[in-house]
Amino acid sequence: MGNFNIRDSDWDPNFCHYSIHTKDLFTITDSLGLELSLLLNPGPTRFADNTQDSNSIIDLVFLPPKNRGFGQHMLYPNICKPSDHVSLTIKVGITETNIDLSFRLIRKDSKEEENFIVLLINGFSDINSSTITTKEDLESVVQWMANMFKSFWNNHAKLKHITKHSKE
Repeated sequence: MGNFNIRDSDWDPNFCHYSIHTKDLFTITDSLGLELSLLLNPGPTRFADNTQDSNSIIDLVFLPPKNRGFGQHMLYPNICKPSDHVSLTIKVGITETNIDLSFRLIRKDSKEEENFIVLLINGFSDINSSTITTKEDLESVVQWMANMFKSFWNNHAKLKHITKHSKE
């Protein structure tokens, strides 16, 4: 949503030209899954400063078409001073959702962290690098190290859950 400064007959019936920038704008919005959302009460979004220019529609709203607010925004032409642009509002539905996110954590300076680090050091010190002579050998050792790290991590890290009541 914003002032795109593009006058075009696609959204302004009082403007009879097509802007070269419209194609680029639609290419970008299409790539984001957005479409031009039309006003419930169409009209100019910018009032001209002088009588030689005409009022125009250059403030546009792009939304995903399935958004509850799609096609539900309005102009408030009486609320524009000191700006020459009209206020736009949109109703966006916000629903309460449960966040189902969990992760594993080892607290810094904890006994779990100390044990985890000792296991890693011992595991890495057991690697005999003289047996690594091919790319496949290296990939095998790296995979073994990744599996070791994951196993040690999962054994020492505590499972934490983020909910809507979690602290930042």
